[in-house]
Amino acid sequence: MDNKLIHLDGIKACVFDAYGTLFDVHSAVGRHRQRLGEHADTVSATWRVKQLEYTWLRSLMREYTDFWAVTGDALDYALDTASINDKNLRDDLMQAYLQLEPYPEVKGVLQQLQEAGLPCAILTNGSPDMIDAAINSAGLNDLLQHALSVESVRIFKPDPSVYQLAVDALQVKPQEICFQSSNSWDAVGAANFGFRVAWINRFGQRRERLPAQPDTELDSLLPLPGLVAGGAT
Repeated sequence: MDNKLIHLDGIKACVFDAYGTLFDVHSAVGRHRQRLGEHADTVSATWRVKQLEYTWLRSLMREYTDFWAVTGDALDYALDTASINDKNLRDDLMQAYLQLEPYPEVKGVLQQLQEAGLPCAILTNGSPDMIDAAINSAGLNDLLQHALSVESVRIFKPDPSVYQLAVDALQVKPQEICFQSSNSWDAVGAANFGFRVAWINRFGQRRERLPAQPDTELDSLLPLPGLVAGGAT
């Protein structure tokens, strides 16, 4: 992994993916691990994989529905795979997804970026209600200038129209945005669009064999302020 701090010049804003980057998607199952028993890890992993697959497939099929519905469909698949039929548990898991735990370094990093004069935004597949709930639960309201959802363009990442939302909201050029995602496909999509990209490779994944690559690869958000501080004007 490339942990060398390479300064990214000319950065005027930082934009973050939400799920898996700021918020731990597996913390929903973590809240109900005992109820899921031996199936907990499998359910959590399957839930996440199908959630992402359904966004890509729905985009290709031109059958958009909001991320809350996609998340529910993915959970139903995961529970069915584990032969679990428990409506109360299903409802509790969905509610837990509205209160995902932020990664430990998130608040401090956002505070440092704010102090450096860099506006910060979330750009997410999540529906507005979902992301508002997550931000409120994590206490990040005062640290984010925008919470941008694919709902306004009705297609999921990595469609270029999604990344354009950040350019329009922040009124800067793509190359003046540093985009952070722990999802390798999202990092590649953002780089292909024209953002400067820090791939937050929390889980030691391999690089994608796709057009464009992130500018740098980190194992957490902690080094980010050192990459971009001083870029605001």
